[in-house]
Amino acid sequence: MTQKLLEINDLRTTFDTNSGTVNALRGVNLTINEGERVGLVGESGSGKSVTAQSILRLVDSPGQIVDGSIELNGQDLLSLSSSQMQSVRGRDITMIFQDPSTSLDPVYSIRSQMIETIGHNRNLSDSEAESVAIEYLEMVDMPNPKRVLDSYPHELSGGMKQRVSIAMALGFEPDLIIADEPTTALDVTVQKKVMDIFQNVVSEKDLSVLWITHNLGVVAEFCDKIAVIYAGEVVEYGSVYDIFDRPAHPYTRELLRTIPNIERADEELRVIEGTVPNMRNPPSGCAFHPRCPDAEPQCETTRPDSVEGQEHQASCLVHDAGDQ
Repeated sequence: MTQKLLEINDLRTTFDTNSGTVNALRGVNLTINEGERVGLVGESGSGKSVTAQSILRLVDSPGQIVDGSIELNGQDLLSLSSSQMQSVRGRDITMIFQDPSTSLDPVYSIRSQMIETIGHNRNLSDSEAESVAIEYLEMVDMPNPKRVLDSYPHELSGGMKQRVSIAMALGFEPDLIIADEPTTALDVTVQKKVMDIFQNVVSEKDLSVLWITHNLGVVAEFCDKIAVIYAGEVVEYGSVYDIFDRPAHPYTRELLRTIPNIERADEELRVIEGTVPNMRNPPSGCAFHPRCPDAEPQCETTRPDSVEGQEHQASCLVHDAGDQ
């Protein structure tokens, strides 16, 4: 029987600003099972990165998690002290950022950074940690790993730095990897190479991944399940097959229509009309109703039930996951 690894229930994160409270997450529910790869997709400002930061408890002031639970292997991360949570990061959960410069210190060599972090998180000696570092650098197809270990971040290309970040994250052997659009900062040819490497290693090690992206094409190729987030809520959840073959929420359908079709290259690219709402004052009822082509009067006043993230579900008053 598949075991739950990460279970998020009614997660709410806010940011208090001079112009009002930003309701960044408004009741996120999400489940990731062991060995599962879940894609979290949505437009910029929908709450993807804040979800990742909340899981790791890295929400910077004036942000704060105000309600909900985040359980990893049955342990509520929100109940842990700061020092306890510090030990969870890296050892149990690790994150790969969009920009590898975020996770690599320019002052220290790759060797010192990889050996120190891998050794600390896995309680290994320096020689053992170096062996692990070389193993994972080879696994991500890094040429001449020993030379790379002696290099500084500025001496490596963007693609090489991201491979180092991926190798470091994998070297921790965490329960969960959160990847926040880790190929976005790379050029297109390098993106494909890094993506293929990451996918091969994750499959070989049977790792659990939360892949955060706006690129539905990557999700279709890499993930088992998809959670679609809009205005701080997961509005649809299901298998990759369910989401692509029979999307239930109008927002999901609109996102899918924006994917370029190479068979109809002469078609004008589709966009979703309107903009992501101001989360200081989100719309009443369904947050998507001002942009929704299927909206009905009830959508303006009634908030649909939340998605719980166990099977194909959609948070919509007009459609449900049974619609074809």
